Order: sequence, then C-alpha cells, then structure tokens
Amino acid sequence: MKLPSLMAEEVIKILDKKGFEIKRKKGSHVQLEDYAGRRVTVPLHSGRKIGKGLFRKIMRDAEISREELHRLLEKI
Repeated sequence: MKLPSLMAEEVIKILDKKGFEIKRKKGSHVQLEDYAGRRVTVPLHSGRKIGKGLFRKIMRDAEISREELHRLLEKI
C-alpha cells in the first residue's frame, strides 16, 4: 500500500482519531500527545503537503501501521 500525500490538517485529524490531542502549538508546529505519553510534532505550513519521509516518521512515532492508516483515513 502506498502512503497517501496529505496536508498537515489531515494528519492532525488522523492522529486525533488515534487518540492524540494537541498539547502545544508554537509557531508553525503542533505537538500532539496520546494517553501513553507518546509525542508527535506536525509542521503546519499552509498550502504544503507533508513530505513522504516526514510522514513515515510521524507514523512510526505514533505507532500507526499502513493498514491502520487506511482505516483511519476512511473515518475522516
């Protein structure tokens, strides 16, 4: 399965569905945290999509598999 190309707002919605909530916003970055204490930082650059490498890193930090990502994408 290929990783989709997503905007930062869509990534934040996916993380929200996974149980993450915004803990801090500073400048153009949003930091989210889940109940287990995992933290993920998402850059908010308007009009630009998240790069594939950075998106993979965010997915790894949030412990979201590709299959789970596609299930979460269906919900948003």
